[in-house]
Amino acid sequence: MKPLGPIPASYAAIGGELAIAGKPVSHWVEQAGRTPLFVYSRDRIAQRFEMLRAAMPDRLKINYAIKANSFDPLLSFVSTLADGLDIASGGELEMVRATGFDLGRVSFAGPGKRDLELEAAIAAGVTLNLESEAEAGRALAIAERLGVTPRLAVRVNPDFELKGSGMKMGGGPKPFGIDAARVPALVRQIVAAGCDFRGLHIFTGSQALSAEAVIDMQAKVLDCAHRIAVDAGVTLPKLNMGGGFGIPYFPGDEPLDIAAVGAALEERFRDLPETLADAELFIELGRYLVGEAGVYLTRIVDRKESYGETYLVTDGGLHHQLAASGNFGTVVRRNYPVAIASRFAAEPAEEANVVGCLCTPLDRLADKAHLPRAEVGDLVAVFCAGAYGASASPSAFLGQGPAAEMLV
Repeated sequence: MKPLGPIPASYAAIGGELAIAGKPVSHWVEQAGRTPLFVYSRDRIAQRFEMLRAAMPDRLKINYAIKANSFDPLLSFVSTLADGLDIASGGELEMVRATGFDLGRVSFAGPGKRDLELEAAIAAGVTLNLESEAEAGRALAIAERLGVTPRLAVRVNPDFELKGSGMKMGGGPKPFGIDAARVPALVRQIVAAGCDFRGLHIFTGSQALSAEAVIDMQAKVLDCAHRIAVDAGVTLPKLNMGGGFGIPYFPGDEPLDIAAVGAALEERFRDLPETLADAELFIELGRYLVGEAGVYLTRIVDRKESYGETYLVTDGGLHHQLAASGNFGTVVRRNYPVAIASRFAAEPAEEANVVGCLCTPLDRLADKAHLPRAEVGDLVAVFCAGAYGASASPSAFLGQGPAAEMLV
């Protein structure tokens, strides 16, 4: 038997079924007209923002990284709560544009930006987080051709990383950002060219659950930003400190102590150097804001036995929930939080494997899980599905198509 990941707090049952936004899951499936289905809760997203703002210093602003979940209704809702939005492609720029969000509060990071993407961002007044000196040269040339003053920041690849990070995006050779030692020269070039210099972006990693690691990272980010500013001879108008706040997915995971993170940051903000004294300070979060607000619902279409093991075969799978299947960066597959949603109040009664409908052994949602006995027609819930689910999974694989999505 393999343990399941922890179900996020406060999910409850109505009539024995898992409830979302005060309704049993069967209600939402009926509303959608089909499974598989992602259900995202407005209240949970709003509560997460409220909790985070209460824990963090008042001065700190919160950006939403839309790569976590760009579902139109969810993005429109989050845009009313966030101080800024972070994008990573021209396609995401168009998604944000469609919401009517102020594009002056949008920043664009990511290596390999094409000239058309740079042009669209510069013309729209989006801040470009430059990933290389060559990208800076292309941006300056495009801005000159357009007759526009570009908003340019520099993404820094520092000489440290976020300890315990699920995905490391800084420290050592990386495709992301410009090595810290080379940044001051580029900043001086940007300022001398008459650009609207928007500061620095320092993102070191993601999915950290250790408050100590996050506190250490944030302190190093502030120190790094100060050193660069001194060497470049500037004060910083903005600093995107990155994110890295994780959520519990796997057995044994504990929630990040954001109160401790906020208290340490509050203390640090009391004694900022002159280079940062008037800077707008941001954190950039995605999964932490929306991950626990989403549930993936898939229906059991077959129950079978094979060499003494029970398999619950669903109409969903890795084509919608690549991460839950263990195929999105994990080395050793562990079980996400999974439940029999239509029997949420029932006690576990059997060991079963929950698998998807794809013709590949990679399509697994839970291995040897202790679950209530489930039958054909029952609904399975995969939790922590609000981030890197629908938007990060190969929905076209084997012609299965996308899942339904709804914000409730």
